[in-house]
Amino acid sequence: MRVLFVSDTHLGFDLPARPLVERCRRGPDFFAGVERALEAARRGEADVVVHGGDLLYRSRVPASLVQRALQPLLRLAEAGVDVVLVPGNHERSAVPRPLLAVHPRLHVLHGPSCFAIERHGLRVAFAGFPYARGVRRTFAGLLAATGYRRAEADARVLCIHQCVEGAVCGPPPGFTFRDGDDVVRARDLPSDVAVVLCGHVHRHQVLRRDLAGRPLPAPVVYAGSVERTSFAERDETKGFVMATIGAGGPGGRLEACEFRPLPARPMRVHEVAESADASRLEREIRAAIASAPADVVLQLRVGEALAGAEALRAARLRAMAPPTAHVTVAVRRYPSHFASQSRTSR
Repeated sequence: MRVLFVSDTHLGFDLPARPLVERCRRGPDFFAGVERALEAARRGEADVVVHGGDLLYRSRVPASLVQRALQPLLRLAEAGVDVVLVPGNHERSAVPRPLLAVHPRLHVLHGPSCFAIERHGLRVAFAGFPYARGVRRTFAGLLAATGYRRAEADARVLCIHQCVEGAVCGPPPGFTFRDGDDVVRARDLPSDVAVVLCGHVHRHQVLRRDLAGRPLPAPVVYAGSVERTSFAERDETKGFVMATIGAGGPGGRLEACEFRPLPARPMRVHEVAESADASRLEREIRAAIASAPADVVLQLRVGEALAGAEALRAARLRAMAPPTAHVTVAVRRYPSHFASQSRTSR
């Protein structure tokens, strides 16, 4: 069975219904990423689509945004492709306006659940549960509550939106999730599933061994996000995963796992020299913008002494940057700490 796995789309981010300022918005980037990812399913390359959570950027959103976000998934369901949707932490573990997500082929994990889907003579059980806080304590109970072991199937897939021990995020060398309350223990993963499809961590990675180097009970696949959501992700390649599930063993097997990259908006950071004064600041900003791609998301990092400079005002940044660029200011308050400011080219 061919499974297209996409996750952390954060639809609605930087996409206000009634914008007060006309500027470059990043919201369309995220919708474009979803459409590009799902194109493979529309071409018939996938039997099932799994969305690993954080479909939306937050839980309290208008019905119009929920409807727009669900439309690509519902179109696939109408075309005969089964879709499994895991509510993430940004939805507060529940899809808003749930009646908009009603379709016999759209399987939303409103709680611990299991759905069996058959294609090409292979019956696969897709089990999982919404994002759970304190999952380190509750994982075993939530897994059992899905009833996945009772499902009559040739293979099983676990779909969750959690941090798993060993997952890495952030710029190199990265942060490794180990023993927090919201981190799933590697040894608690089931051995009778073909794969764990996991959302929540925005970097694509495949975990096959625990922190001690021992093989995991089942491989854990993170698709990552479809767009860069923070400067910590500026060097990450974004995309989705095509996986092939087959029979064999106690829970089936992962026969293939292919990461497919997607275009993502470039991100750059420019450190403004501590010695820079207001008179040369604008020239430095213009030079930083000119040396970056036209569609860049550019962060200017400045010291507190420059925080009130005229060149850093939102209107001035918009005048200097091309209409496709997105320039943000971060103020250097401590040697390694930056406080994001609202003055941007947005």
